[in-house]
Formats: sequence, structure tokens, C-alpha cells
Amino acid sequence: MFSNYLIGLREGLEASLVVCILIAYLVKTDRRDALKPIWIGIGVALALALGFGCALEFGSQELTFEAQEALGGSLSIIAVCLVTWMVFWMRRTARHLKAELHGKLDAALQMGTGALVATAFLAVGREGLETALFVWASVRAAGDGTPRPLVGAALGIVTAVFLGWLFYRGAVRINLAKFFTWTGGMLVVVAAGVLAYGVHDLQEARWVPGLSDKAFDISDTVDPSSWYGTLLKGVFNFQPDPTVLQVTVWLLYLIPTLALFLAPVGFASGKGKVKAPDEQGSRPSKAPQA
Repeated sequence: MFSNYLIGLREGLEASLVVCILIAYLVKTDRRDALKPIWIGIGVALALALGFGCALEFGSQELTFEAQEALGGSLSIIAVCLVTWMVFWMRRTARHLKAELHGKLDAALQMGTGALVATAFLAVGREGLETALFVWASVRAAGDGTPRPLVGAALGIVTAVFLGWLFYRGAVRINLAKFFTWTGGMLVVVAAGVLAYGVHDLQEARWVPGLSDKAFDISDTVDPSSWYGTLLKGVFNFQPDPTVLQVTVWLLYLIPTLALFLAPVGFASGKGKVKAPDEQGSRPSKAPQA
């Protein structure tokens, strides 16, 4: 439940901030006439995300067991790729999000109503589709048959909308850099569990070998039905009897991804390094002696 709350909170806050920035800009520039197309675009984006989630849930129930596992495993891997890209993108562009949205909105205002609808739709729709896909993959990985994962995601979205409203009203200030760093790091851990479970689905679908090669089995020590087993499963998608391939994929994803994510911004590209001043250029030149 916590992992899904985290997904709903982070993705929901991204969408809420986008909506707040767009609306605040239109209000401050006295363009309230453009608010209706913005809300239309937001509504269409939300409807698409809900429809996508319903299609994933109900459409997969009509498939055979092997097809369900193959679909679930493939979409879980796609969801992990999208979330990984999202956390790195948000970490890099959070500081410039406002200016970027203002620039797109200025261009849309010049082009007309259709462009305004498209701007709001694209800005919110991406977060909505990512949320629907990742929550579906996480709920499927939990596999406990209870509504708790969906309740957690819904509570996270409600919290995000409330924080976005407070942010818009000026009642709260959020350190976006720290917020997205902490939640992004936790999401990387959650994504590692979803990825491992996606690989297990592909093994059950007979797409990937190694289903019988267990890395370890501590089911007698960690009871999956106990409160701590449920907690580990819900937060980290922990499995007491994973395969060798699951553990390998989990480690190969988690360690380098988390290390890169927590590294200083610009580390990989060499930005931010302090260069020593050029000795000759930093000293005043002496006049030539006769």
C-alpha cells in the first residue's frame, strides 16, 4: 500500500504542479478566457488515464494464464523503464519546469484554443498514463487480491492534489529538489521489485528460462502471509523464494541506477567540475623590458 501511495503522491504532485503553473500563469497575465481549454485538456488526459487503467485490468482477464503472465511481465518492464526515465528527467528539469511550461503556453496562446487543449493534455496525460501503468504493474505484483494497493494510490493522488492546491494558494512552499530526490530514490527501489516480478512473470509464461532455479527459499522464516511478509511484499515486492535470474536482475538494476540517481547533478557529463584557473590568463601581463 505504501509503495502505491508513493507512486500516487509523486506522479500526482507532478501533474498538480503542472496544472498550478499553467493556471497561475494565465491568471497573472489576465488570460482567464484560456482557462476553459486548459481544463478541457486536463479532463481528457484524466479520462484517457482511467480508460487505459481499466483496459489493462479488464482486458487482461480475458487472456489465458500464459498470455496474462507474458502481458504482465512485458508491461512491468515497460513501466520500470518509463518510471526510471521519469525520475531522472524530473531530477534534471525540476528547477526549470516553470519556465519551460510558460514558454509552451505562450506558443499555445498564439496558436489558438486547440493548441491550449493539446498543451494541457500532453502536460498532464504523460503523468496519468505512467501512473496507470506503474500502479497496475505494482498491484499485479502485490497479488494479494485486496483493494489496498488501489486505496494507497488513490490516497497518494488526493494528497498530491491537496498539496498542489496549497502550493497554488501560497500556503505551502515545497523544496522540489529534495522532494523529487527522496521520492525518486524510493521509487527506484520499488521499481527494482516490479522489474524482478516482471521477470518472474515472463518465466511463468515460458518466455524466459530458469523458473525452477531458486536463488534461496526462506518461506519458513519469512511467512508471506504474516504482517511483516505482507509489509515487505507491499513495499519492496519481496519474494521469499526468488529465482536466480530475479535476484540478478534486481541487483543489476538497483545498484547502478540508485548510484547514478543519487550522484551529483552533472556527474556523468562532467558538469559542475571546478577548473583550475589558467595561470597565465589569471596574471596581469608584464610590459616587455627594453
